[in-house]
Amino acid sequence: MTEIKITRTGHPQQKPNQNHLGFGKYYSDHMFIMDYTADEGWHNARIVPFGNLSLHPAAVVLHYATEVFEGLKAYRRPDGGVQLFRPTENVKRLNNSARRMGLPAIDEELSLRALTTFVQVEQDWVPSAPGTSLYLRPFMYASEVNLALHTIKEATYVIIASPVASYFPDGMKPVKIMIEDRDVRAVRGGTGEAKCGGNYAASNRAGEHAEELGYSQVLWLDGVERKYIEEVGAMNVMFKIDGKIVTPKLTGSILPGITRKSAIELLASRGIAVEERLVNAEELFAAAQSGKLEEAWGIGTAAIISPIGWLAFEGREYTVGDGRIGKFSQELYDALSGIQWGKTPDPFGWTVPIPTK
Repeated sequence: MTEIKITRTGHPQQKPNQNHLGFGKYYSDHMFIMDYTADEGWHNARIVPFGNLSLHPAAVVLHYATEVFEGLKAYRRPDGGVQLFRPTENVKRLNNSARRMGLPAIDEELSLRALTTFVQVEQDWVPSAPGTSLYLRPFMYASEVNLALHTIKEATYVIIASPVASYFPDGMKPVKIMIEDRDVRAVRGGTGEAKCGGNYAASNRAGEHAEELGYSQVLWLDGVERKYIEEVGAMNVMFKIDGKIVTPKLTGSILPGITRKSAIELLASRGIAVEERLVNAEELFAAAQSGKLEEAWGIGTAAIISPIGWLAFEGREYTVGDGRIGKFSQELYDALSGIQWGKTPDPFGWTVPIPTK
């Protein structure tokens, strides 16, 4: 079994005010690091004081964007304990992303142990204010020094943590979304189903354009026929159309979201089927115009559920559900967040308690 060496900081930071955390503004005292070489595999697993990373100017990641990442949270339960939500799913997805980008996979047991050990060391950083959590960002990059494009022989895996505020500090409010018809996020056979930074960088231009027009995020169309709904911003998306729950199916260009998967499984346990299929943009707007589009929401780790109150496409704008939070999406949020924060029982075995120090 790979040993994880722990070197604790001699200068612990003062914890930030839990009522003013924001997102990604503060970082915990330590970070996890592990190295890979083709000869040794993954080795030198360690938890060390948080600090800067050193990179050679010719590191592969800087030139060919050879990196992947994950995002998950540690939650403070009402009894004071700390737990993770489906971390094994993040471990598996990280490996799938790594394989797509030509990076080395990590043994799942070691990867999960790295996460749980790291959170155990940093558990005092898990905030307890309502809606807050400790955001965990595992990431892997090619640290090899080489300007040639070839199989990766050296890589680094890191986990950092940041206490974050509730995604909705002023309450859950529906957002305005614009369907993007110029840029595309990904294409089938590309890197859309991998969680890599290039996918997010490619979305910046469209996001900025949407904001200039008064919209919060963009709703992406497929990159082939440019007519099927894929994701909303950096989240998966779901709709309630004429009483049925519908979500774009995973075609290879959509990130397989863990919150999306959890929602589908939770609804199935309640006898509610979710249609995973191609969703045509024109179909969506026809449903909005006729009133059959009852609810729409983004779904992902950061927000859990982000209600969509307005949709715009080719100069047309429609209100969804009178611009208010839908009953169904609110109930789905309550069910998922209740399990994540330990406020309600977990009948699925999704949560992983962290041992106290």
